Amino acid sequence: MRQILTFAAVGVVNTATYYCLYLLLLTGLPYLAAHILAFTLAMVGSFFLNARFTYRTPPTWRKFLLFPLTNVTNFVITTAGVYLIVDVLHAGSRFAPLVASAAAIPVTYVVSRWVMLPKSIA
Repeated sequence: MRQILTFAAVGVVNTATYYCLYLLLLTGLPYLAAHILAFTLAMVGSFFLNARFTYRTPPTWRKFLLFPLTNVTNFVITTAGVYLIVDVLHAGSRFAPLVASAAAIPVTYVVSRWVMLPKSIA
């Protein structure tokens, strides 16, 4: 349970880091470049925070290179969830991303755990 709560806390820090970096970079870069750079930097930070605090494992190049899989997983599940909520269930689009993101957390956690602790069973 500690790992899941720490994983969620790192996610909150990661989101705040991304948004602050995005706003900062937006002052000198086009929005898409600011988004990509902020996302990349936040993902690097997330990797090290998860390695240190969530999984208590030393960072390695292998883990670092596999870590983006957690973001791809989150993106796919969140995107599918938003589609399901809005187009299939005909619920409002305003809170759909929040609900879909919450649903993605357990799967993202399993993929993250697999990347960070490859010999353990998620």
